[in-house]
Amino acid sequence: MRRVRSIKAMQRLAKLWQRKELQVGFVPTMGYLHAGHLSLLQRARQLVGPRGKVVVSIYVNPSQFGPREDFSTYPRSLSRDLKLCRAEGADVVFTPNDQTMYPRNKTEPFSTYVVEEKLSRSMEGVSRPTHFRGVTTIVAKLLNIVQPSVAVFGAKDYQQAAIVKRMARDLNFPVKIVVAPIRRESDGLAMSSRNKYLVGNLRTQGLALWKAIRKVKAAVRSSSRSISAAALKRQVNALVEGQPAARLDYVEFFHPQTLEPVGKVVPGTHMALAVFIGKTRLIDNARL
Repeated sequence: MRRVRSIKAMQRLAKLWQRKELQVGFVPTMGYLHAGHLSLLQRARQLVGPRGKVVVSIYVNPSQFGPREDFSTYPRSLSRDLKLCRAEGADVVFTPNDQTMYPRNKTEPFSTYVVEEKLSRSMEGVSRPTHFRGVTTIVAKLLNIVQPSVAVFGAKDYQQAAIVKRMARDLNFPVKIVVAPIRRESDGLAMSSRNKYLVGNLRTQGLALWKAIRKVKAAVRSSSRSISAAALKRQVNALVEGQPAARLDYVEFFHPQTLEPVGKVVPGTHMALAVFIGKTRLIDNARL
């Protein structure tokens, strides 16, 4: 496994692989890897085969964090991450720094951003107004640098994956975007680097998201007609707020392709929610 720090070195490798007609699978991450991330590496390897190349990026992207969010405290463990990538068979780990990705100086400041204007208007786009601008910008940069045949994203960030797919389509990136299933802990908690923050009884309270999803799934499955989204939102809010350290940020029911909110929930509707457990903000989603 090779570690690459500079954009030029990564692009040289990408062009070399293109000349050799090798398939390249790419997994962008912010590090502090867990089994969910490793499942994305495994999926990338399946897609490009043993002769192809799998690239993982590890970069905590400052432009997708708001001013009062956890950028400075976001969990980091690069040496551990590199060991995991090596054990999982990654070919290259790309580890740029902030000056590499966002060069800033007085004469030529970084000033170009990528903005998706439709799918990003709801849910995370409301709660974190600058978040998706940072996501689309960094993903666009990484796709230009790594030049993969296929890039694998996790379904836990459902809205993010939809926006990345739309960006790749609209801006004609020659890459296939694949969305891999959510990986969960044995008790149902969606795997996340931020789960590290859940100490003591906060870990148990974090299950409120999965319990809410299961409750709504059961209601939709058992009903012979559509259910009011407003009524389901009240039920979810009551379940979440029943935990002493939990606070509902949002819960939404929407069309899985357009992400447009729906007033009536039927099988096939998608659900997403964000919940604060103490100071830790968790997200989850599911098809109903």
